[in-house]
Amino acid sequence: MYYRNHTTEYMNVIQTEVKIINGVAVKFADILVHTFRISDVEDPEIYAAGPLFDWERSKAGQWVMAHSVKTPWWIYRSDYLSYGYNFNIFARLSEADATFFRLKYVGTKN
Repeated sequence: MYYRNHTTEYMNVIQTEVKIINGVAVKFADILVHTFRISDVEDPEIYAAGPLFDWERSKAGQWVMAHSVKTPWWIYRSDYLSYGYNFNIFARLSEADATFFRLKYVGTKN
């Protein structure tokens, strides 16, 4: 995973693309696959390494790493209500893989 600057278009807009694979149009979209929050610390990127590593080693994280079209990325922004930081992990998945991910892993502790 790599860090992407929080000022990019991925904060508010889901990017999509369509590719022709074996004569069939396949839609790909950037989806939010995991989110977590850390408290107010001096260097949030260092303190986020543990939760990022734990997620990457979870069942959901391993599945996303295996099925994403390009390397998943993470962004963070300040959470002014809790004086901390929100971290979001995004991945580009095909429409079928995104549906599978949402049905199997969203709302579970995997």
